[in-house]
Amino acid sequence: MRIVLLGPPGAGKGTQAVRLAQRLAIPQLSTGDLLRAAAAAGTEIGRKAKEIMQRGDLVPDELMVATVVERISRPDASNGFILDGFPRTIAQAVALDDFLATEALELDCVLELKVDEEVLADRILNRAREAKANGHAIRGDDNQEALKVRMDLYRRQTEPLTEYYRSKGVLKSVDGLRPINIVAASLLEAIDA
Repeated sequence: MRIVLLGPPGAGKGTQAVRLAQRLAIPQLSTGDLLRAAAAAGTEIGRKAKEIMQRGDLVPDELMVATVVERISRPDASNGFILDGFPRTIAQAVALDDFLATEALELDCVLELKVDEEVLADRILNRAREAKANGHAIRGDDNQEALKVRMDLYRRQTEPLTEYYRSKGVLKSVDGLRPINIVAASLLEAIDA
């Protein structure tokens, strides 16, 4: 099962990707984790990515695609994977499709977590309050200003992927604002449909 998980920042992609990966016994692949692992391992891709990230720049599409392709080519992903945070642009989606086609593979489904932006803002600010109250570190981007920037970027770059995947007939949308267990069950239902 080859799955892409889409949704705006704070929609719960990471939480749901981990749950799905455990349930389906396939790896959950977060691009942030992949880039950090490649940098720590000192691979050629990792060295390039580390240099770019240290400058504070965004990792270019070709490097992101190379990172993901390298990872999904490993044996543990032969039965499938869940991509969390990739693709983020149409160019990345096309590159992923092209790679999969060379391997005679395709995505089984793209799951979109739909959320209301106002509720999402409340959720993220509440997450920061809870972290602080529990003595945990607060994510640097869990604030109103950073969320606005992240949402603007999401609308410009990532949101167009919903139509791209809808036109391919693989997009399935789920209400991401319901309780975690209900969202998880809905995602599994969408996969099975």
